[in-house]
Amino acid sequence: MVKIILNGCFGRMGKVITEIVKENNECEIVAGVDAFSQGQSDFPIYKNIDDVKEKADVIIDFSNPSALDNLLNFATNNKSAIVLATTGYNDEQISKIKEYSKKIPVFFTFNMSLGINLLTALAKKAASILGNDFDIEIIEKHHNQKLDAPSGTALMLANSINEVFDDSLQYEYDRHSKRQKRSKKEIGMHSVRGGTIVGEHEVIFAGKDEVITLSHSAASRTVFANGAVKAAIFMSKKEPNLYDMKSIIF
Repeated sequence: MVKIILNGCFGRMGKVITEIVKENNECEIVAGVDAFSQGQSDFPIYKNIDDVKEKADVIIDFSNPSALDNLLNFATNNKSAIVLATTGYNDEQISKIKEYSKKIPVFFTFNMSLGINLLTALAKKAASILGNDFDIEIIEKHHNQKLDAPSGTALMLANSINEVFDDSLQYEYDRHSKRQKRSKKEIGMHSVRGGTIVGEHEVIFAGKDEVITLSHSAASRTVFANGAVKAAIFMSKKEPNLYDMKSIIF
């Protein structure tokens, strides 16, 4: 039985993960951490990760990028694997995640959905086939409570595509102030925020007289929670390294 500490247990994603784990006979939540909310739970709740007394194989984090340092230190001190499912990390934090993966098993991805990770692979393959003859635009849509833009998933898609072009393409986030033709050396990034949209991502390859569109739409947060639980079970016996969804599905 894989023992899990759930950071952000009273958040939207934390609540979904809790329900999924209840139905899973391969894992259990032994403790939860939530600094901002209070509520009833079947497992002990702490306001700070450093106060947790229970031992766990894996930490799942669905909280806030500001929690990263404490989580990485706690995981290192307790020899736990960690699944980082939070979005909005900056470049410095991503570098720190990579550095800590030399000490502990770290699972890090911009999106926990199996479908999104398949979309990323398909977009990269399409870019390698279509080459420079097609303009590339990415549109992402999320609920009106999301803080970061563009989404981490949109950046993951762009980064994967850009690898095909040796990272030579620039990301264009805002064209309204420019009066000039679109450059061939760019990927357009567009963010929509509204209502309760869970998550929609669309990659457009626009060529001469034809358009190819790859898309993914999440109907509920369950797809992300399922991915996080799968990742936690996968990580429970791993050696220190940096893992992502490709480690599971490919």
